[in-house]
Amino acid sequence: MKKRFLFALAISGLCFSASAQKVQFTEFDLDNGLHVILHQDKTAPVVAVSVMYHVGSKDEETERTGFAHFFEHLLFEGSKNIKRGDFMKLVSGNGGQNNANTSQDRTFYYEVFPSNQLELGLWLESERMLHPVISEEGVKTQNEVVKEEKRMRIDNSPYGKFTEKIFTHLFDGHPYRWQPIGSMEHLDAAKLNEFIAFFKKYYVPNNAVLTIAGDLDVEKTKGLVKQYFGEVPKGAPVVRKEVVLPEIKKQIIDTAYDANIQIPAIFAAYRVPGMKSRENKVLGMISSILSGGGSSRLSTKMVDEKKTALQVAAFNYTLEDYGAYITLALPNKNTPLSDLLKDIDEEVLRLQTDLISESDYKKLQNQFENSYVSANSRMLGIAENLANGYTFHNKDTNDINKELDVIKSITREEIRDVAKKYLNKDQRIVLYYLPKK
Repeated sequence: MKKRFLFALAISGLCFSASAQKVQFTEFDLDNGLHVILHQDKTAPVVAVSVMYHVGSKDEETERTGFAHFFEHLLFEGSKNIKRGDFMKLVSGNGGQNNANTSQDRTFYYEVFPSNQLELGLWLESERMLHPVISEEGVKTQNEVVKEEKRMRIDNSPYGKFTEKIFTHLFDGHPYRWQPIGSMEHLDAAKLNEFIAFFKKYYVPNNAVLTIAGDLDVEKTKGLVKQYFGEVPKGAPVVRKEVVLPEIKKQIIDTAYDANIQIPAIFAAYRVPGMKSRENKVLGMISSILSGGGSSRLSTKMVDEKKTALQVAAFNYTLEDYGAYITLALPNKNTPLSDLLKDIDEEVLRLQTDLISESDYKKLQNQFENSYVSANSRMLGIAENLANGYTFHNKDTNDINKELDVIKSITREEIRDVAKKYLNKDQRIVLYYLPKK
């Protein structure tokens, strides 16, 4: 149940001769509000079953953080018809794989099975939604699991707290200011009835998308979905709080100390538009120009030529309400952190001032097309991207087929103008991340 963040686009050395194909799908709603998306692909006898709940850490109360991530774990505890500890055994014993992950905005569960086990996947997810066992024993067990995860991934991991430090400033006043793993003190203090209430509020069919992709018969699968999910009761409408943050108008500088590192780092972070925005995609392209691969501008300048940095990166941390555009560098040969920031700022200024060349622009578009094709080359990737479209793009499941056209329509002038609009010194957080002695 590990979430992986891509600090830059993976750039393939291969060119795809064929253009990206449109993803075909069928969608419908059950009477209880569950949105269902089916994608048929019979090229391999595999099927992905996934459920995306529109609940993440931004939906938590300020004194009860960590609930959404906690439920990522808790809903593997078993159900009325699945004995405690048997969920994963049922998956692996039938040739499948499963996992889940939680972000600030959603929780995603999935199984990938041989296609003859489709019905098992549907039953497992319906059990999770219909009548999971939420007990004192399960809460206590998963509390220890989450604590160990926090120790391993954050407390004892090098640079493990940089997002926590940055987001505290960048999203001050918004639930994004805390991390999905939340506070262990909040989880310790929570009563069983609070966990049950959280489940009843958010893990309901009208706040979920069921996506099935792979070797399936559409009409037969529709019947199976109604059979397994039709009886799940509809929940109350989920009402979300909209938090509008004031603009950052002055550079904020902070320092953090980490006992797990020997090499310091410097970060600069900017609050940018969320995932619905066209500008969000432009910022993704800017990331690729700056640090998408060994021939990118920052890597060429700071790692290869000047040899002042061991590592340098720029990435767009995409979220629903807002995003965080983050640059970072680790010094080589005791290069001052301020010098690294100066070099990054020079490349950002260059983007804000000069149009990228036509050849670089063409290369950039090819990279994004390759990335798009790669992301939709597996059934699980298609299932997740279809669910993302419906969940985060105004219920537009077809967003998956529009994404590449949007990317291709982004101009060199837009790249310059978006960099000029959002990546300015008086709109950012600078974090000096230092070894704790």
